[in-house]
Amino acid sequence: MRKDFRLSVIVPVYNERHTLAKILDKVRAVPIRKEILLVDDASTDGTRTVIEKVVAAWGDDPDNELRVFLQEQNAGKGAAVRRGIEHVRGDIALIQDADLEYNPDEYPQLIEPILAGDADVVYGSRFLGGPRRVLFFRHTMGNRLLTFLSNLFTDLNLTDMETCYKVFRTDILKRIHLQSNRFGIEPEITAKLAKMGCRIYEIPISYHGREYWEGKKIGWKDGFSAIWTIAKYAIVDGEADGDPAFVTLRRLRNARRYNDWVWSLLEPHVGNRVLEVGCGVGNFTHYLRQRDFVLATDNDERYLEMLRTSVGHLDHIEVENIDWEKADFEALRARNFDTVLCLNVLEHIENDRGALAAFASILPTGGRLVLQVPALQAIFGEIDRAIGHHRRYERRDLQRLLEEAGFEVESLRFFNLPGVIGWYVNGKLLGRRAVPGIQARFANLLVPLLRLEQRLQPSRGMALVAVGRKRESASTGDRSFSIPERTAH
Repeated sequence: MRKDFRLSVIVPVYNERHTLAKILDKVRAVPIRKEILLVDDASTDGTRTVIEKVVAAWGDDPDNELRVFLQEQNAGKGAAVRRGIEHVRGDIALIQDADLEYNPDEYPQLIEPILAGDADVVYGSRFLGGPRRVLFFRHTMGNRLLTFLSNLFTDLNLTDMETCYKVFRTDILKRIHLQSNRFGIEPEITAKLAKMGCRIYEIPISYHGREYWEGKKIGWKDGFSAIWTIAKYAIVDGEADGDPAFVTLRRLRNARRYNDWVWSLLEPHVGNRVLEVGCGVGNFTHYLRQRDFVLATDNDERYLEMLRTSVGHLDHIEVENIDWEKADFEALRARNFDTVLCLNVLEHIENDRGALAAFASILPTGGRLVLQVPALQAIFGEIDRAIGHHRRYERRDLQRLLEEAGFEVESLRFFNLPGVIGWYVNGKLLGRRAVPGIQARFANLLVPLLRLEQRLQPSRGMALVAVGRKRESASTGDRSFSIPERTAH
């Protein structure tokens, strides 16, 4: 197992004075460098006295840092978990109940799929064959029902959604905007991981369940609350307060039919050796998997790491962080690209003329630039500002820019006329900072209409697609530009 990482163990605690010291000893004994984030949810049974004794006896242990957080009022397990997430500093994080039902000795097998680069999240399943204490039939059926309902709405095939043992890459965990205070945290996490498109693995674990006289807290009311949470996040996005660029990016990623249609417009013009500028998390990189060679570039390491985890097994797709202000254009030309693919990026670049000149300098004569940009400056609004747009483009202005950079414009057309209304209402009239989830889903339903729209060649649309072929006499003027971080592609 790799040693160059740190594990963060979030331990929510409420009235567990008889088991807390023992579970902490078990966690500490696991031979992994870690921090333990103990969050007491306003216990009333003397748990805080136990915490004080544990802290006093803990000592200086750099491989097992103990950090304690005290909630002033009891708010529930979800609130305690959210408090712990705020303070996570490790590379991988997991949740550990303080009641001895789950065994910390299983940490190594739980984190291995993440360390191997196969998973973003791992669930420890009590129903995949591990040893478990035989207890309540109705409780087990309730768990299976909740897992079934969660799977129905998320389209996952989990066997144990309600498990405590959920293990995360920290960058993924920090992106989830959680709201639940009580046991609804479990279905909420699952719903939001599914919407993010995370790679989830399940690992069989042992389970030493407690009876209610031993202190088990979850009850039938929590079951109904979980059902409500499952239904809620099947309809409501719940990410309104997150990073606008990432929220928009993630929502558009889930508009798969719409993305398929956009790719159908682009694919005839894309060659076999492709430089993708501003790949984000790879919404369109995945469509390039049949090309001979792809270099997917961005300058946001968070996005690039997510993309590397999904395409890292493909030798012909490379993912690279390029600082375009210091780029080695000679080295890029030597890779013999026949296509530069730049989708929803040019509008983020202050010096868009320099960017187009740089793309022309990389391509050989006859090479193509395939470009998508937002259209119509009249609908520029709050969403544009929040995700870092400098502008939206008019057709004649974009054609002039391409020609000045040395491209012969082969195709330049508007698309998605219906989207103009939604963008104007949400960004301009309502002042929203991200594309609403319902609008992204609605885009999928519009695909048949959009196919008809293309036959009519509309004179307006939410976006422009341009294809430019490099002329032999292309200029090699100013090529200085930079792409700011936190752009949505």
